[in-house]
Amino acid sequence: MSEKPRKIPGPDHPITVTPNPARVVVTVAGKVVADSRNALTLREASYPAVQYIPRQDVDMAALQRTDHASHCPYKGDAAYYSIPAGGGRTVNAVWTYESPYDAVAEIKDHVAFYPDRVDSITEQPG
Repeated sequence: MSEKPRKIPGPDHPITVTPNPARVVVTVAGKVVADSRNALTLREASYPAVQYIPRQDVDMAALQRTDHASHCPYKGDAAYYSIPAGGGRTVNAVWTYESPYDAVAEIKDHVAFYPDRVDSITEQPG
C-alpha cells in the first residue's frame, strides 16, 4: 500500500483556523446536538468555511461512530459519525480529525457537521 499524499497549505491552497467569536448551535430532529462559544472556523482555499466544535460542547451520546473514513492531503485522516435521531440523511453527517496534520493541529478534539445533513448550524452573536 502506498503512503497517503500529504501536502502543506500555501498560497495555492491556503488554510486558516481562527476562533469564532459567535455562539455556534447545531440542531438535528429538533434537538440541540452542539452548542459552543469555542468553535473554530476553518477556511480552506475556495471551499465554504467550516465550524469545528470542541467535543466537550457536543452531545457525543447523540452521535454514533461509523466505519466510514476519508483522507485529506492537507488535514489527515477523518473519522465519521451518524446522528441516529436524524434518520437516513444524517448518516456520516459528522467528521473529525483525531490526529490532524500539524498545519491544522488546532482542530484536534473537534467535530464538524455537514450543513445539508443537519437541521441547522447557526451562528449567534457572542
